Amino acid sequence: MVAHELSPRDASGGPSTVQPPPVARPKRFRETEDLNRRTGRMLRLLLTGRGGVDEHLLSVIGERLTARDEAGAALATALRATDRDGPDRVTMRQFRRALADGIDAVPDAPGPLRDFFAVVDPVPDWVDFDLIEEGGRVARRFGRNAADVMLQLALIGSYRFDGPPRLLVETGGLLGESALRRIAETQQWATMVARPRAMRRGGPGFRLTVHVRLMHALVSHRTEAGGQWDIDSWGLPVNRSDLASTLGLFNAVQLLGVRMLGVRVTRAESRAFMHLWKYVGHLLGVDQDWLCDREIDQHRLNYHLLLAQSYGGPAGPPLANALVDAQGALHFDSFARLRRAWARARLLSMLSFFVGRRGMRDLELPLSWPWAVPPVVIGNVVRHQILGRTPAGRARLVRAGDRFVRRHLGRHFGEQPPGVAALEN
Repeated sequence: MVAHELSPRDASGGPSTVQPPPVARPKRFRETEDLNRRTGRMLRLLLTGRGGVDEHLLSVIGERLTARDEAGAALATALRATDRDGPDRVTMRQFRRALADGIDAVPDAPGPLRDFFAVVDPVPDWVDFDLIEEGGRVARRFGRNAADVMLQLALIGSYRFDGPPRLLVETGGLLGESALRRIAETQQWATMVARPRAMRRGGPGFRLTVHVRLMHALVSHRTEAGGQWDIDSWGLPVNRSDLASTLGLFNAVQLLGVRMLGVRVTRAESRAFMHLWKYVGHLLGVDQDWLCDREIDQHRLNYHLLLAQSYGGPAGPPLANALVDAQGALHFDSFARLRRAWARARLLSMLSFFVGRRGMRDLELPLSWPWAVPPVVIGNVVRHQILGRTPAGRARLVRAGDRFVRRHLGRHFGEQPPGVAALEN
């Protein structure tokens, strides 16, 4: 049961006759719902027979567009406190020490820092690390398919909707020369959470995920303090509904996308993959009632999150074009010009398959025939539908996926050290 389902009571213990004031929703909430229903027709088909639209859930989504990650926000405020001698002031050095060695390694840890790690450090009772390890192996077996779906369907595809893309433009996160580096950082994080033992306390996946949570909080704090962000129109810069939408792109949307490319995903593999990202979502600050065990439940939540969005907006096209143009900066050892042109053409071809004619038009991208998709599907049928049915075949897919990730990240980072964007000092 979530808090929104609880009935207030008066002093006598009976149900209260005083109704709480309605929570204001930003203007973008359900602004293009009819169009979004058509955009989400594949999800509607998946959910056939599982009930219609849940108005209560949509209402909660609207409320959480103006709700923040309170633990992260308090820490961001303490890190940006102007009174350097204040009792709650936190330094980045203290945060890094607590992340690396635990909160007890920080002498006289300030309250906001201790409260933040009191949220991320305890492992929930539902966490099964053996299942998380299997989820990581499933993710690694996806190999290039995961990178394709993440870039094309999850990231660029999401730029068709207003709100979060405005924040990326506001911060310059995926425009200009930084585009290649930023997409590499996102892919680096998504691959690190799938490494062996990465999500244990102190593992690289755990550390990077907590790092990302604080990064979100700092971006939100800076954007709100700047006074240019229109909360009445778009909600908070980093809010709890958009955060849940982001998680949905990395778990169920990725599973849907790789299946569209011919990858076989069993029920057990889906369960393990979802469990990995459920724990990642917990560490990111996604609301507990929106952490899904089953893929179909995430699809249902994703559909309602989709209905709540506003389609279009000025930020999506420049972001999408920046990522397409970034293919021209990939690092290749030989025939670089030819291979960059091929990478760009392949991306446009697969994007046309994933987002369709309207999506390409609305993102102001040139429509292309999906010529790149049949070879991918045929290769995946052989590798995943046939060879991947044996333990030896699955182990081979993991090794191939790891080799691809190393090459792929190398082509994006070039001579720069790989990693996720540094937190501001």
